[in-house]
Amino acid sequence: MGNDISFPRQQARSQRFTVGAPRTFAVSLDGSRVFFLRPATATSRANGLWELNTATGTERLLADPARLLSEQEDLPAEEKARRERTRESGAGIVAYALSNDANTASFALSGRLFVADLVSGDVRELPTRGGVIDPRVDPTGQRVAYVTHGTLRVVDLASGEDYAVAEPDGEDVTFGLAEFIAAEEMSRYRGYWWEPDGTRLLVARVNNAPVRRWYIADPANPATPATEIAYPAAGTDNATVSLHVVSLDSTFVPVLLEFDYLNDVHWSAGGAPLITTQTRDQRTRTIHALAPETGAVTELAVETDPAWLEVTDGAPAWTPDGRLVRIVGSGDEYALRVGDDVVTEGLQVRRVLDITDDSVLIAASADDPTQVHVYSVGTTVERLSTVDGVHTAIRGGDTVVLASSSLDWYGSKVTVGGHEIESWAETPVIKASPRMLTLGERDLRAALLLPTGHVPGTKLPVLLDPYGGPHAQRVLTAQNAFLASQWLADQGFAVLVADGRGTPGRGLAWERAIAYDFAGATLEDQVDALHAAAAVEPDLDLTRVAIRGWSYGGYLSALAVLRRPDVFHAGIAGAPVTDWRLYDTHYTERYLGHPDDKPEVYDTNSLIADADKLSRPLMIIHGLADDNVVAAHTLRLSNALLAAGRPHTVLPLSGVTHMTPQEQVAENLLLLQVDFLKQSLA
Repeated sequence: MGNDISFPRQQARSQRFTVGAPRTFAVSLDGSRVFFLRPATATSRANGLWELNTATGTERLLADPARLLSEQEDLPAEEKARRERTRESGAGIVAYALSNDANTASFALSGRLFVADLVSGDVRELPTRGGVIDPRVDPTGQRVAYVTHGTLRVVDLASGEDYAVAEPDGEDVTFGLAEFIAAEEMSRYRGYWWEPDGTRLLVARVNNAPVRRWYIADPANPATPATEIAYPAAGTDNATVSLHVVSLDSTFVPVLLEFDYLNDVHWSAGGAPLITTQTRDQRTRTIHALAPETGAVTELAVETDPAWLEVTDGAPAWTPDGRLVRIVGSGDEYALRVGDDVVTEGLQVRRVLDITDDSVLIAASADDPTQVHVYSVGTTVERLSTVDGVHTAIRGGDTVVLASSSLDWYGSKVTVGGHEIESWAETPVIKASPRMLTLGERDLRAALLLPTGHVPGTKLPVLLDPYGGPHAQRVLTAQNAFLASQWLADQGFAVLVADGRGTPGRGLAWERAIAYDFAGATLEDQVDALHAAAAVEPDLDLTRVAIRGWSYGGYLSALAVLRRPDVFHAGIAGAPVTDWRLYDTHYTERYLGHPDDKPEVYDTNSLIADADKLSRPLMIIHGLADDNVVAAHTLRLSNALLAAGRPHTVLPLSGVTHMTPQEQVAENLLLLQVDFLKQSLA
């Protein structure tokens, strides 16, 4: 592709260079076949389902959305909400489920149910009783379950019979769906699980009646009614969730367990169903074994922490021979425990990727938190990824699919043995050249990007470009992580990206340093990173410093210009949390406690009361359709700034959610931010 297109337009239309890249991998149990999603052609945007023969390296398109749909996609409202929670911006097939023998796959397209015979290649649509959410073929390949209008239904693939197995018993009740908090904060996106023999399901019943109702209007279209959402703000009631073992004849066995948060469910042939729960304060986590016939549970492990316990990805789970796999705190490390033994040392385990009797595949960081490697943990610990970067993997039999990002190439390289699965993602028109740094007394990981062709000795205004909050990293050994920052640098800035306390990969104490102290710890680390970077790069002009960010980064940017105007001379706050009482329960209470118990913590860490301190240019950007960080955050801060007589800029984005997926919006946002920064730092 030529260089006749601007980076902002290219990044926007390619959805940050994800369109065309292979994704969502699965491997047959014998390792002979790898399945993945990728557009059907290099010019298509809609994902199809593909198969790779690992012996020959031959790829085969199994399901092409263009052949299966004759009209434009029309997603059910529940599916749109699910995609917002998962940050899913793809088109076509975005998820699929496989039978155990990998001979049958189920997926949804435009709210319709499709089943693919992965041997013959035949794909057929099954009639359903409504828009299809989360269709999952059972492990034996005989039936498919799906959710529509809060009802969990099952289709028999041989007869075509479609019947309800769990129907709502109230207008606020759903069966088989994850509640808002689970999907937004726990990475649990599903609400039902098949028994390994396909005869029963473990199903979540969600009652949203206790949850406070909020209303999101579309001011640009006043004739459109406001959308009602059930939003569990900090300190208010969550949805009530219970579990039931449901047979195909709709026989219910209630699970005899009450809990505040359902973290995850694991049902495999390795043992009884595992149910992992948390208390409301997230200081206690319990792993239960379920007797499906009676609904009785047995406690297998109870874990406690004086601060909080993280929800772990891929575990707890059973090995096939019945040993419990967990990620546990061991000293200052997140360690892997199999049965009674802690089997890793010197690693920060990020997630469990695959489990066999002989070994557990994990993603973990060692001494460098900017890198994530794949390890096989058995009688020994073997690192499978060999190149500096960020890696993940899946496995089936002896076949490992390794996805690797690095500073040396764009996107992710996906390799299966000696075969590399081709990516059709666009090649960016720029290349990031971050200088990876370790800064200050806390060894803050950071990346510094200067304009391409920068002449040493030329002073540059500085732009901090952080996320800066817990649960997310910006400083990773990956080219695509810094593309937007490099483009900003090329507009005439020195761009500094720094990860402070609270970010993952550096152990329990590092993450817990932000407890009750968002405003102090995370802002202090950005200031320290700036000053330490200036000590090693003399071209940074500390008289012209700006900061920009989105979501938590937006909060941090507004916080910076309000509380440290001596350091920061302009800020851009995108979708910022300005009052933590308006953000959700699971995230906010984990770090700040319950607002009824610690009102002073919420006051100290929120921004509204600081409005009269604003003395620097501040642009606030917010999507009016955002149901995660609602626009009330920006409007309340703006009202307080106006009441205090403090000039500021508000950019409302009509119809835009927290993801800002719209192409023109995403492109022009970058351009407008650069104009604002240049004027503010002139």
